[in-house]
Amino acid sequence: MSTLDPTIAQGPISVGYEPSSRRPIADLLRVTAHRAVRFCVRRHVHPDTISYSSIVASMLAAVCFWQAADSALLLLVAPALCYLRLWLNMLDGMVALASREASPRGEILNDLPDRISDVLVFAGVAHSGLVTPYAAYWAAIFALLTAYVGTLGQAVGVQREFSGLMSKPWRMVALHAGAWATAAAGVQSLGGLTLLDWTCLVIVAGCVQTIVVRLQRILCAIDAKRLPVSGGER
Repeated sequence: MSTLDPTIAQGPISVGYEPSSRRPIADLLRVTAHRAVRFCVRRHVHPDTISYSSIVASMLAAVCFWQAADSALLLLVAPALCYLRLWLNMLDGMVALASREASPRGEILNDLPDRISDVLVFAGVAHSGLVTPYAAYWAAIFALLTAYVGTLGQAVGVQREFSGLMSKPWRMVALHAGAWATAAAGVQSLGGLTLLDWTCLVIVAGCVQTIVVRLQRILCAIDAKRLPVSGGER
């Protein structure tokens, strides 16, 4: 879940539950949600509603990818819907904190729609006719593995990991680049693979790097936590 400036809802906020791990968000991106957060708090829009809305945005993106072979314009629209999904997933956490709705249950509902969204988006790509289906489904599988590994640190009592080259936002950026390149150049074959095939392979490779980095950082954090207890010995 996301952090929130305590003054954003026009006054100090006392938050009862603080999520143990929150994704770092650039200040520039956070600023785009300030008005939306205040609106949602005033109108009593529940964070869960926003989380579910991110799935709807992903479904629309998937439909755009699915039908993109018939209209290249959809390859321009689909990435915008993917970014809307990311923005909504940021917004739900910010609203949860601002409205004092943050809870362990909320952490699950903040994360689960993200995994559903990953599968929906890449399934749409897989059935677009612009990519080898296996490539897109492997990208979906590795996206899920990357997120899963990130949660392992939190599960064992250290920090959740958001590090690595191919975190959730960068997967969408890579897909955006591949979609727009395909819209501009058409279904080009490079080494027997389409541009979106190469995009999916880049995402898979980036996810492998991200998994390794996250595991290393989690294991280092476990060792660092253990040292004071064992007097510096394993």
